[in-house]
Amino acid sequence: MVTFVNKLTVHGDIDAFLAVKSKLTAYMSAQPGYVSHLTLRHVGAPNVFLELAVWQDAGTHRKAVRSEQFQSLVKDLDPLATPDPGMYEIVEESV
Repeated sequence: MVTFVNKLTVHGDIDAFLAVKSKLTAYMSAQPGYVSHLTLRHVGAPNVFLELAVWQDAGTHRKAVRSEQFQSLVKDLDPLATPDPGMYEIVEESV
């Protein structure tokens, strides 16, 4: 399992950002290899969000983001937010 982490700093309308993000999440959640998703909002900076998406492996995520449909949806984020994405693997876990 891997976790895709994306810090998004919104510089446009937050409601418009959330609408686009919702469409992207719906698309990604239907893709093979998708496991789960969580969106966090920074308490002290309400225009900063973290997305955490768990995938079975990096390859299935890579295939999903390279699709034409994803590329068509994600372009709508460009005027609204600046992303800072990265793929991570678990080093330590405590429950």
